[in-house]
Amino acid sequence: MQFFDDLQTGVIQSCDARHTVSAEEIRDFASQWDPMPFHLDEQAASQTPVGALFASGLHTIAIGIRLSHRLMDEPVAAIAGLGWTDVRFPQPVLAGDTLSMTSELVDKRESRSKPDRGIITALNRVYNQRGELVAEYKISTLVLKRPAGD
Repeated sequence: MQFFDDLQTGVIQSCDARHTVSAEEIRDFASQWDPMPFHLDEQAASQTPVGALFASGLHTIAIGIRLSHRLMDEPVAAIAGLGWTDVRFPQPVLAGDTLSMTSELVDKRESRSKPDRGIITALNRVYNQRGELVAEYKISTLVLKRPAGD
């Protein structure tokens, strides 16, 4: 188990796992969570500047989160997610794209109210198979410190 004390800023981890997004997956996700016509229908999507069916941003983030859980050799003593900031989608995710991700620990600080924990912030980046950045977001997580005597 990795505790707050074990984590170092500036470390970038790359995920070996990949996820290929199908048109069916885009439509299924969108029908439940983001039912915009350009996520559900190829004809509607062809009329957008993208010109083809593309995944919602929320879907792209969900894939990034799933991939991030496969990054770690050892689990982190996470207590709770605290939020996302600086979310952006520079390129659309199209049916057939294969996504990968990296995560960089960009900040860590001790909790002011709970001395047994700290807060880490990671900058997660999701890329397509061409190496184009398709999503970027910072995620802050509350993490336990190493217990005394360990």
